[in-house]
Amino acid sequence: MTQPAGITSTDRRSDRTKAAILRAARERFAAQGYERTTIRAVASDAGIDPSMVMRYFGNKAQLFDATLTIDLRLPDLTGVPADKLAQALVRHFLERWEGDPADDALLVLMRSAVTNEQAAARMHEIFAAQVAPTLAAALGPEAVAQRAGLVSAQLLGLGLTRYLLRLPAVTTLTPDEIERGLAPAIQAVLDPEQGRSLTVTGGQ
Repeated sequence: MTQPAGITSTDRRSDRTKAAILRAARERFAAQGYERTTIRAVASDAGIDPSMVMRYFGNKAQLFDATLTIDLRLPDLTGVPADKLAQALVRHFLERWEGDPADDALLVLMRSAVTNEQAAARMHEIFAAQVAPTLAAALGPEAVAQRAGLVSAQLLGLGLTRYLLRLPAVTTLTPDEIERGLAPAIQAVLDPEQGRSLTVTGGQ
């Protein structure tokens, strides 16, 4: 098969090697965190010499930074009915995590952010740059920063308890059960008036 102009077999091997390193690094960082992960272990998992990791990524800090390039791939919510926004958000994150949680850079970030300042700063950047604008487009800019923060807390709490801490009370739930249980709480954050109404109704 003819290769595209400018792309050589060496380029393709290089891309495959870098992809293998990043996969192995994400799995290691997700399982062990930043401090316990070593270049040697990542190289072993990727089936290459440690010097190759250094060649492509320099050192562990730079490799870690490369694994934190995250696109939440949030759906366009502007056409979603207001009362279905929370359901759409929960479903999106569940579908992403349930696919291959070990290779999800967001879970690497969550595990590392507690003890690593670089990871914590990147977490702030990602949610400020991606979640807030998505909600603003769907809801309007009023109080969106506060709502985005609370929604992020709920979604990250789900990721933490189901995929990292693996709490039995959460891991035994099906995705449909999680969606039914969590979506109303997030919806109350997105629509405070509805949340107050539910509270009053529940108290009667």
